[in-house]
Amino acid sequence: MPIVRQRARRAFVLAASVLAVLSGHIAAASTATAIATSVAAAAAATAPAPAAAAATAQAAAPAAGRAGDWRTTIREFAAQHFKNPAWGYSHCQRDYALARELAAADHAKLDDDVLYAAAYLHDMAAFAPWEKEKVDHADQAASVVDTILKGTGFPMAKIDAVRGAIRTHMFDRDPVGAEALYLHDADALDWLGAIGVARIIALVDPRGGPPDGPRAVAMLEDNLAHVPSRVLSPAGRARVEPRKAELERFLKELRQESEDLRTL
Repeated sequence: MPIVRQRARRAFVLAASVLAVLSGHIAAASTATAIATSVAAAAAATAPAPAAAAATAQAAAPAAGRAGDWRTTIREFAAQHFKNPAWGYSHCQRDYALARELAAADHAKLDDDVLYAAAYLHDMAAFAPWEKEKVDHADQAASVVDTILKGTGFPMAKIDAVRGAIRTHMFDRDPVGAEALYLHDADALDWLGAIGVARIIALVDPRGGPPDGPRAVAMLEDNLAHVPSRVLSPAGRARVEPRKAELERFLKELRQESEDLRTL
């Protein structure tokens, strides 16, 4: 499934290191680090001063929701705060929907409370004020997600399962449990196919800063090389080849139409 201000330094945050991913021969861990670094740089531009971070986070926390209405509270919170074309609110929506589709295809039972909370909040630490320098955005989000869910009506007895699903949502990590597995696969698939292209191209700086067009292509090629093998569920693997072929076709035609990227 289901790109920021910080996509922390590893898994999967995209800017200087990530945007330096110029070879399809870089290891999968390198790809995740690249994406994380890009997010970190984008976040740095808008991050609040350290002294004000705690107060800002507290102010940004959602208001207490009505019992049983926590989903609306969290959805509206995500729509308000997660603004990024690659890993923002729309990505959360896609991850949740696709994870449910994959689980249904595999006849797997999910705790939908856990999946919903994890899907809508898994990238929260790619944004100010929740990001933390030198901490992977997945690890940081898992650490602070309780501060968002507490008081909304979410059943807090399930918080550890939410943390686990968030912590392993990036394609280079190993999920444990159904909710973690299907969120992980939905998030990985969202890097492939037409949507994978749209997410990366949307990050290109129109003013010529990083990433530029060729570097965005390098990132797409790196995703193509390393993401497919990390989709783990039966239903997820069944979706890999069509999305992989779509991305391959796009990259081939782009090279043909841009003199092998020289005129991109």
